[in-house]
Amino acid sequence: MEDVKLYFDLGWHHIISWSALDHILFISALAAVYILKDWKKVLILVTAFTIGHSLTLVLSVYDVIRFSNKWVEFLIPCTIIATAIFNFFLKDFTYKSLRLNYFLALFFGLIHGMSFANSIRFMLASDQTIALPLLSFNIGLEVGQIAVVTIILLICYLSISILKVHRKVWMLLLSVIAFGVALKMAVERWPIN
Repeated sequence: MEDVKLYFDLGWHHIISWSALDHILFISALAAVYILKDWKKVLILVTAFTIGHSLTLVLSVYDVIRFSNKWVEFLIPCTIIATAIFNFFLKDFTYKSLRLNYFLALFFGLIHGMSFANSIRFMLASDQTIALPLLSFNIGLEVGQIAVVTIILLICYLSISILKVHRKVWMLLLSVIAFGVALKMAVERWPIN
C-alpha cells in the first residue's frame, strides 16, 4: 500500500505544484474554451491527456522510446503555445469546432509524459511490475487535473456569470496568459546551444 500512496502522490504533485506550472498552463489552455456546464467534456479531455501521458510512460519504462530531456522540456511549452493558438482562431464553441481539442489532449499528453518518463524508469526496480505504480500515478495525475479544471471552470463561471465577462474574452485572456508564459519557457528552454 505504501507504493500506491507514493505513486499517487507523485502523480498528484506532477500536476499540483509550482514546478508543474507547464502542465497547469497546458490544462488551462485546453479548458479555456469550456464553461462549467461542459464539465463532462472537460473530464473526457483530461482523461485523453492522461491516456497519452500513460502511454509514453509505459513505452519509456519498457525502453521502447527515449527522448532527450532538453528537447522534451522545450516541446512542452510548445504544446501550450499550439493549444493557445488554436484557441485564438476558434470561431465558436460547438462540438465540431472543439473536437480537435481531444486529439490535442491525447497527442500532447504523449509529449508531457516524456518529462516524467526518465524519473519513473529509475524509480521502478527492475523486477517490479509497472501496473500498480503506473495506475497509482495516473490516478493521482487525474485527480490533480480534475482539481485544476474544477478551479478553472469555477473561476470561469464567476467571471462570466457575476462579472459579466464575455465568454470569448475569458477564453482569449486565459489563452494569452498561457501563450505568454509558455513562450518565455520555450525561449529559456531552447535545446540548441
